Amino acid sequence: MTSQANNAAKVMVVDDSQTIRRTAETILTREGYTVITASDGYEALGKIVDHHPDVIFIDIMMPRLDGYQVCALIKSNPNFADTPAIMLSSKDGVFDRARGRIVGSDEYLTKPFTKDELIGAVRTHLKKP
Repeated sequence: MTSQANNAAKVMVVDDSQTIRRTAETILTREGYTVITASDGYEALGKIVDHHPDVIFIDIMMPRLDGYQVCALIKSNPNFADTPAIMLSSKDGVFDRARGRIVGSDEYLTKPFTKDELIGAVRTHLKKP
C-alpha cells in the first residue's frame, strides 16, 4: 500500500464562500493534495504561518481583508514571497488581472473554475526550478 500523504503538496484555498472552499477541497483531495482552507484573509494569514502551503488560491472579494491585500501581505513576507498565489474571481476584467499582478499574484482563475483549471494551476506552480 502506497501513501500519497508523505509527499502530498499542501494547497490552501482562501474564499468566503463555503461552496467554493468545499468544491476546491474535494477536487484537490481526490488528486492527492493536502488541503487547508480559510474563510477570510485574517484566518488565512495565521494558517499560512502554521502550515506553509505550497500553493495558495485567494478569492479577491472577501470581507475585512480582500484578496489583493492578502496577496500583497504574503508576497511582502520573505518566508512566503516565493509561494505561488493564484487569485480567484468572478470578474474577468483586464483591470482585475493587472491589479492581481501588481500585488504579486502568479496566476488568475475566473470562477466558476473547472476541475482541469484548478488541477492545472496547481501542477503548473508546483514545478519550481
